[in-house]
Amino acid sequence: MLLRTVFLPVVASSRRDLVERILQLLVGLFLYGVALGLMLRGGIGVAPWDVLSLGISGQTGLGYGLITNLVAVAVLLLWIPLRQRLGLGTVLNALLVGPSADLTLWLLPPVPSVWVGAPLFVLGLVLLAFATGLYIAASFGPGPRDGLMTGLVRVTGWKVWIVRTFIEGSVLLVGFLLGGPVGVGTVLFALGVGPLIGWFLPRITRLGEQRSRRLVPADSY
Repeated sequence: MLLRTVFLPVVASSRRDLVERILQLLVGLFLYGVALGLMLRGGIGVAPWDVLSLGISGQTGLGYGLITNLVAVAVLLLWIPLRQRLGLGTVLNALLVGPSADLTLWLLPPVPSVWVGAPLFVLGLVLLAFATGLYIAASFGPGPRDGLMTGLVRVTGWKVWIVRTFIEGSVLLVGFLLGGPVGVGTVLFALGVGPLIGWFLPRITRLGEQRSRRLVPADSY
């Protein structure tokens, strides 16, 4: 009973629907990590959550990786009052995004100038918004930070872009006050990621729902 309360059930209209949605989830998480690597290689700033992690790391002396994990745990604790439940996507988010980002950084060398870095950052930002919509719309549960966003959207009734911009802006402010590095790309991310996800998510969700309905076995009607 406790597991049912904490974890989301896996529901699918058919076996093919389940397989296709798992593939969508994996592709979305892989592209999310690629997007992080692209933005980091852009060299014009880091995302607000990274500003926060680096700020806390500088204040405590703990490593960036450890702080990133601790921040993720803290965010999951915020799910409790929102009554958000963990899903397969939540777990895989923690396992796949990091290696995907590391692979991108290994394959992609540092850029020679801001004229290359700025477009690369913008490409990463758009790709991240698309990847977020892709894996959330797979309906296996969002990652820690995106789950906070979707939970607040459900509880408050606010639009996705308003909630996401509020979260990213708040994290950015706290990270900056703690001494985290802020660049032009950081501001672009905070202002742009909400509207971009707000554009991608409903469209990808609608396409996914149409696909699932087409895959419902005929004898289920």
